[in-house]
Amino acid sequence: MMWSRILSPRLIGRTSLHWRSLFTMKLKTSEFQSLFSDGLTGLAEVFGKQQYELRIAGGAVRDLLSGKRPDDVDFATTATPEEMKQMFHRAGIRMINNKGEKHGTITARIHNENFEVTTLRVDVQTDGRHAEVEFTTDWQKDAERRDLTINSMFLGLDGTLYDYFKGYEDLQKRKVRFVGSAEQRMQEDYLRILRYFRFYGRVAEEPDDHEPETLAAIRKNGRGLSAISGERIWMELKKMVVGNHVDHLLELMYSLELAQYLGLPPDGNVKEMKRVWQNTKEHSPKPMTVLASLFHRPDEVEKMDLRLKVSREEKTLALFLVKHRRELLKNQDEPQSLKPYTDFIIDSRELDSKTKVCELLKYQGEEKLLEELCRWSIPHFPVSGHDLRKMGVTSGKEIGATLQNLRDIWKKSRYQMDKDELLSYVKT
Repeated sequence: MMWSRILSPRLIGRTSLHWRSLFTMKLKTSEFQSLFSDGLTGLAEVFGKQQYELRIAGGAVRDLLSGKRPDDVDFATTATPEEMKQMFHRAGIRMINNKGEKHGTITARIHNENFEVTTLRVDVQTDGRHAEVEFTTDWQKDAERRDLTINSMFLGLDGTLYDYFKGYEDLQKRKVRFVGSAEQRMQEDYLRILRYFRFYGRVAEEPDDHEPETLAAIRKNGRGLSAISGERIWMELKKMVVGNHVDHLLELMYSLELAQYLGLPPDGNVKEMKRVWQNTKEHSPKPMTVLASLFHRPDEVEKMDLRLKVSREEKTLALFLVKHRRELLKNQDEPQSLKPYTDFIIDSRELDSKTKVCELLKYQGEEKLLEELCRWSIPHFPVSGHDLRKMGVTSGKEIGATLQNLRDIWKKSRYQMDKDELLSYVKT
């Protein structure tokens, strides 16, 4: 490893730094080597022939330095989008999805793999949501425009790490810090406030190890989240609430007065949320299972949906949990009985009813019942309207009532009675 210090000839306005520190080292892990598929090898050859630099960028570098193989790998280059298109065209490489071209991203398909390659950029103008960019060949300038130090590193295809803002040091110390001025980074894109919380939950070891000036900047700039689309906010919230320190982070977001901009109830039940998080954290809860604990009433779920535009499945889960977290409790006559829950699943006849009840048991902290329900298969009710019509029951109203009566008998038998046994009740 080595440190090199590069004197900047000007004051870097975006980061208020006179000096830039470049840390380099060689990475030779198995996770890194496993990335070199035929596709990536082909991509590297194309850029190498034209003498354009190509490096792995952002989150993939962070994951590799953490000993993880990244799910997605983004690349950065000194080639402009036009130069990349010409280069790929000459090499006979197909390009797909040109929507990212105006932001500098070209997607190449090589050996049945897609590779997103983005030209180095600097932000010319930002409004808290979007940025106008210019292309550059300066890797350091591109690193300056990124949000967190741990996301601002590059990795050459020879394994050389390029780290300008001590991201590697922060990653080793499990610190989450903004590049340069936290307030400036937030004002460039207010969604970075939520990205800070998300990555804190992924990286930080202690639940409350924030820099005071970072929290002060978040409190001061939280209102900017009101201009961010609900879809973008929900994407970050979902990722945050399946990480670590969720109870601490949600409580902190309330203390920093962010809830009102996120579609969460202003007087959210933080105490209930902390209890539910302790119940669920070892059982991979759905994001909405944790957030539902903050809601007091169904109308608060409706308001959240208006702001965040969650999916129909997510909304119905929240409404289900708010309604049944107290109502659908275990039968006191049969302690630790799964029967009230299985009866509910049978009665609801909805395809996702078992999934919802599993989330409810996580919410309630019923680990034993959760294990039982995961092993339980929904039994098939053996009687149909056709069976009753064959026995002479022709009225639709009577068929419906008879089927419901037989269902009740079947449930009392713990779903053990077969068709003949149930139909014997119709004969009598």
